[in-house]
Order: sequence, then C-alpha cells, then structure tokens
Amino acid sequence: MKRYLVMWLVALPVLLVFMPAALVYLFSSGFQEGTEGVAVVSQPQNQAVVEPGLEVKVYRSEKKTVETLPLETYITGVVAAEMPAEFELEALKAQAMAARTYIVRRLSEGKWQDVPEGAHVMDTVAHQVYMDTDQRKQRWGEQFEWKNKRIEQAVQATAGIVLTYQGKPIDATFFSTSNGFTENSGEYWEQPIPYLKSVASPWDIDSPRYQETVVYSTAELEKSLGVKLAQEASTKGSWYKVISTTTGNRIGRIHIGGKDFTGREIREKLNLNSSSFTMELRGNQVYITTKGYGHGVGMSQWGANGMAKTGKNAEQIVKYYYQGVDLQNFKQIIPV
Repeated sequence: MKRYLVMWLVALPVLLVFMPAALVYLFSSGFQEGTEGVAVVSQPQNQAVVEPGLEVKVYRSEKKTVETLPLETYITGVVAAEMPAEFELEALKAQAMAARTYIVRRLSEGKWQDVPEGAHVMDTVAHQVYMDTDQRKQRWGEQFEWKNKRIEQAVQATAGIVLTYQGKPIDATFFSTSNGFTENSGEYWEQPIPYLKSVASPWDIDSPRYQETVVYSTAELEKSLGVKLAQEASTKGSWYKVISTTTGNRIGRIHIGGKDFTGREIREKLNLNSSSFTMELRGNQVYITTKGYGHGVGMSQWGANGMAKTGKNAEQIVKYYYQGVDLQNFKQIIPV
C-alpha cells in the first residue's frame, strides 16, 4: 500500500505539469478563440470566409434553373461580372458594397414577383449580372487565377457591409461612365431620392466609353421617334431645340419634329449610350455624339476607379457617390 502511495506522490506532479500542455496542444490545433469566448475553426490562409446563414436564390437565365448561393459567393460573381478585375482594389471594394446592398435590399423587402420560379434575383442586367466560376474561367482564361483572387480579396475585405440611409439599405444604383457629372435621380427617374444627388465626376474622362458618335439616317431617326424631319431639317440649325438640361448636364427636354421628348426617352428610343448628347444633321444623316455610358444615377464605376487612383478608399468613394449614407453589417437589417 505504501509503495502505491509513493508512486502516486511521484506521478501526480508530472501529471499536473504535462496534462494542461497536452490539452492546450490538442484543442489549439485547428481552433482559435473567437468572440465572446466561442471556439471557431481557423481559416486556412487565403481561403474565402463565407458568411453563414444568408443565401441568395439566383435564376440562371441560360440554364433556366435556380441556384442557391451563400451571400458572399453571389457577391463575388456579381463584382466579377460588373467591374473589370484590373480596377483599383478600393474601387472593387466599393462595387462589392454596392452589389451587396442591392441584394440585401431585395431580400429585406421580399418582393420577387419580377423573377421566375421562386428566385430572388436574375443573373442579367435586369438586376445584377452574375458569373459563376466556370464562366469566369471561360472569360478570363489564363488570367483567371489572379483576377479571381483580386475579386475575392475585395469581397472578403468588405464582407457583410452594406450601405444604409436612415437605417435602411439604399437603392445602390451604379453605371459605367458619367459625362463628368452624375445625375439627380429625380431628373432621370422622376423620383427624387435624397442620397442619389448629382456630383462632379471628372475622373470618367479616362473611360473608353466617355465619348462616342453614332450615325442614323434621317429616315431611321424619323421611324424611331415617330416624327417627320423633312420640313424642319431644310433650315440649318433649326431641326431640333434643347428645351432644358439637367443638373448633371444631360438633356432634360428636347423638341424634335414637332414633338417634345425627355432626354431619357431619346436615349431609350435610339439606344444611345447616355442622355448627354448633341446632334448634327449632315445631308440625310444625323450624327449623334454621346458623353458617358449608362443612366448616370449613383456610383460611376470609372469615377470610383479614378478616385481610388487618387488615394481615396472604398468608404470615401461610396460616401461621395451616395450622399449621407452609413456603412452597416447586413445582420443589423436581416437577422441571420
């Protein structure tokens, strides 16, 4: 009996020294301490962190099927489709926040009548363009690895962050290129929104879509607009008249062939790049020169890239193009 007692007295100090170390080693392998004392699985380096719980049902227009994706996986596919991977990282981050805000707004409102088969969103310009991994590989080819990594970096750096106004996700509209100014929402969509106001965007001049000229025959113009130019066009310089311009230096209202149109109507009827345009009649042809590409409301993508090149960060970019907004985690809006 004494012999066993002696053995325990010898072994006990050894156990007291080595047992805690063994437990620490066992439970620290693959785990790290999370917030509020919760153990969370550590992420391998460079692996995307996917926010659990919130999923997006995307209607794939070519396959005519619905795919259910984790939120950040969806955002990665949207940013890849909507903005060049070559853009500055801070511009890509701004795009990620705008794209995330768009879908979180749709999810919070629960209005999906414009999407078939129970999906939340289309994968086309009707909502936001989305490319899956295979589509990205096909488009980018040998450049896939670095481009995809860059997009994922921007998405991960802003994971969960959305843009809000008075506590609600904003209508985070964006477009390619301005004419030097963004547009007041009320002057394009006839619905004034306090955070979608006209601001200067001089960086867009670097965009390849900043200025373009298209040519219509007078017959094509007449047919598209439902007007007759013959009589007015015979007098130099009097065949059209700009009635008003917008805050963003686009056509507000214009008189052509006896009819009045909004700049937006002319853009849509003639499929122009923007509602910032001038027209010149040469014989039986009309030369129309546009400035900018897109509706002009919200964030200019080329403007965001230009701002990033000057040293502005993503938060500064989005708060410039969306006036008076705040940055919040989507969980404050949609509990997960």
